[in-house]
Amino acid sequence: MTRAQVETPNIQAMHVTQTSLNSFNAKQTLQVGDKTYTYYSLIEAEKNGLEGISRLPHSLKVVLENLLRFEDGRTVTKADIEACAAWLKDKSSSHEISYRPARVLMQDFTGVPAVVDLAAMRDATANLGADPQKINPQVPVDLVIDHSVMVDFFGTGTAFTQNVAREYERNGERYEFLRWGQEAFDNFRVVPPGTGICHQVNLEYLAQTVWTKEENGETVAYPDTLVGTDSHTTMVNGLAVLGWGVGGIEAEAAMLGQPISMLLPEVIGFKLEGEMQDGITATDLVLRVVEMLRERGVVGKFVEFFGPGLDNLTLEDQATIANMAPEYGATCGFFPVDNETLAYLRTTGREDDRVALVEEYSKAQGMFRTTDSADPEFTDVLYLDLNDVDPAISGPKRPQDRVVLAEAKEKFAKALAGEFAKTDQPAAKVEGTDYSITHGDVVIAAITSCTNTSNPAVLVAAGLVARKALELGLEVQPWVKTSLAPGSQVVTDYLTASGLQDDLDKLGFNLVGYGCTTCIGNSGPLPEPISAAVQAEDLVACSVLSGNRNFEGRVNPDVKANYLASPPLVVAYALAGKMTTDITTEPLGTGKDGQPVYLKDVWPSAQEIADIVRETVTPEMFKGRYSDVFKGDAGWQNIKVEGGETYAWNSSSTYVQNPPYFEGLSKDIKPIEDVHGARILSLFGDSITTDHISPAGSFKADTPAGQYLKDRQVAPKDFNSYGSRRGNHEIMMRGTFANIRIKNQMVPGVEGGFTKGPNGEVAAMYDAAMDYAEQGKPLVVFGGKEYGTGSSRDWAAKGTRLLGVRAVIVESFERIHRSNLVGMGVLPLQFKDGASWKSLNLEGDEEITIEGLDKITPRCDVTVKVKSPNGTDKEFVALCRIDTEDEMEYYRNGGILHYVLRNLVA
Repeated sequence: MTRAQVETPNIQAMHVTQTSLNSFNAKQTLQVGDKTYTYYSLIEAEKNGLEGISRLPHSLKVVLENLLRFEDGRTVTKADIEACAAWLKDKSSSHEISYRPARVLMQDFTGVPAVVDLAAMRDATANLGADPQKINPQVPVDLVIDHSVMVDFFGTGTAFTQNVAREYERNGERYEFLRWGQEAFDNFRVVPPGTGICHQVNLEYLAQTVWTKEENGETVAYPDTLVGTDSHTTMVNGLAVLGWGVGGIEAEAAMLGQPISMLLPEVIGFKLEGEMQDGITATDLVLRVVEMLRERGVVGKFVEFFGPGLDNLTLEDQATIANMAPEYGATCGFFPVDNETLAYLRTTGREDDRVALVEEYSKAQGMFRTTDSADPEFTDVLYLDLNDVDPAISGPKRPQDRVVLAEAKEKFAKALAGEFAKTDQPAAKVEGTDYSITHGDVVIAAITSCTNTSNPAVLVAAGLVARKALELGLEVQPWVKTSLAPGSQVVTDYLTASGLQDDLDKLGFNLVGYGCTTCIGNSGPLPEPISAAVQAEDLVACSVLSGNRNFEGRVNPDVKANYLASPPLVVAYALAGKMTTDITTEPLGTGKDGQPVYLKDVWPSAQEIADIVRETVTPEMFKGRYSDVFKGDAGWQNIKVEGGETYAWNSSSTYVQNPPYFEGLSKDIKPIEDVHGARILSLFGDSITTDHISPAGSFKADTPAGQYLKDRQVAPKDFNSYGSRRGNHEIMMRGTFANIRIKNQMVPGVEGGFTKGPNGEVAAMYDAAMDYAEQGKPLVVFGGKEYGTGSSRDWAAKGTRLLGVRAVIVESFERIHRSNLVGMGVLPLQFKDGASWKSLNLEGDEEITIEGLDKITPRCDVTVKVKSPNGTDKEFVALCRIDTEDEMEYYRNGGILHYVLRNLVA
């Protein structure tokens, strides 16, 4: 496939056209070498009425260019464009705009249900008497299969081959479906299994920083923008590509040509100064940034990094910081184009013409940062001197809970006695071995995740720690499950070229797969003797991973305390084997000379790391690995593709089923029904994550999902994970609110997905919801602050809807999940004036009524009535968190897909 095809696949099939009215005479031409490009000039627009826009943050300049290019007088008006300039007055706005990203990125966990929905929409279109071919992505879509590989095999040279083979065994039905989608839909490409993580593939190959397409005989140049069905889509912000995670539902609408409705955001500037000390990693830096921005509060806001400190960060360092925007809660974490951007594009094998275009376009638009550039104007500014960053990890349950490395031992002891309520120190004998394990022992050490495996510096550092440890005679503790899962095959190339892969292999950090693995809960089972020992004494076992997520119940069912760390610290903790060791002052182990070996003895210098990176990371590696990236291995090529323009659903499949969203769909909108006599499904506390609502990991035979599969003769060893079965709504409904660590206050003292059913008895969430459905009773969910944090998991909203939940009432929402609820026709309501379900003394046996839903407007007040069993009534006022008129239309239609489908059919 040629580079031109990669950038603009099937562009002739696109129906989204640039129909600019050009109110500000922005349409101009740009000469780069011997090529002429059409572009929409911010400089000219400023001269022609948009005064001051050169002072806008770079991220908002990208948004403004988008509005200029798509001005049509209907979805984008002159007033929308003027609102961008007016933003400078208050550095915020309540103005709603329609934004059109250039492309969509998916991973397979969220991508499979998106393609399932497209297939279901084709069926529904046919049922309504229209042409199924109307349902096609209208913008380029790339799906990267990276979420399905599990660490079943580890610590051997054959682990990668064995894990990939197992992946194909488990996911054959899903992969057959995706191969059909690749053939059936225009503008849709699939990066096959065993290639890399979507965000790293995006950073290293798919992203172009400045995008181009042929239109009406012109080559139009414009900023590369995207939305993705994974929250860490923001990683590419490090390459000056504006993008963020959305729910699969919202991404599907974008694929189908619908603009994304959004309010002009506040933009928080984050000024970086100085330079990091020797030995400090990008991981240490990003954990500090996460802590600071979480404390500031940036949910729903853009964050943009600026200042002289950027001159001392590599592009990969910037991508590491941008990656964790979901962890600090922002919509994005943007870095402007600068010389480092150009250097990275060259290093990763982008063509010279592309690099030249990026430079000239960015400079022509006032989007190119230099050391002496004037600072943009921001809503607020935070400051960090890079010299003040200390070595750190984060945990044991949240990415924002940063722990200075020197305090890690002490902080774990406090957590053990506090939140884990453990005061003893049992010794659990591991059967068949000569050792025991106890609280705080590290049973998983995983180099994993797009956050860090995209950064050669920290991976080379991990390899050097391994090399030095081996030279001194150290070994990984025998109870530690070790793994290395890079985000692209290029990582293997430079680790092999440097000889560091051999060192990592000797410590047990063998290649296990190219995918997210441990970071998303695909850590695979612990060895049975270890698992049995953990369970026998209810140990607080630990994992250390170079990931971005450490929510409880996510990494492994046997592991309660999870810590995020840089790759070299992952190796160090594997050597120590315990969180109860202060690795800054106590030995990692005893060397072959009988002397203690300390962290400082194995820690590489910045110069050592830089030398190896410079010698071994080459453009030829990237060009070679990405030259035929969509071809796949023999396993992918041998998958048989069946079906035509509509999918031949297999009723016996336990992976892919036709979802019920469009059953009984009519061409006309039905009036919204009020909620009368709803029962409460759950009363949740703060920080309920999308992992809590819709877990991605494994599940057991005694769960509703496990029972469903057993009834269909699927053995527990073949259950796979919730994430891999997202194409089957029957599994995902049963998995909704089924996280093993979720706590529903209606059943105090009980962990897991349980509630009280109609008869007052404790029951699984799914079972209770189905019992209420039989009685014709709608449901309501109550929660606390930060409801829906974490991954942009569309099934957290889909499952909520399919269980019969009509409204979710909480103290505050995270951005993506609130949007997803609206997209599924679920009403998000927010308590006002400090109220909560606790202040109302709700117990869960009340009935809830919400009236007047046919008259609600964005962000209006809604009265909620509460009727208690003892006959007392109360009511409270909640804020309707349908935020925009476009969202209001989605809600009236019963969801965003219904809205799109009706429009296409009409």
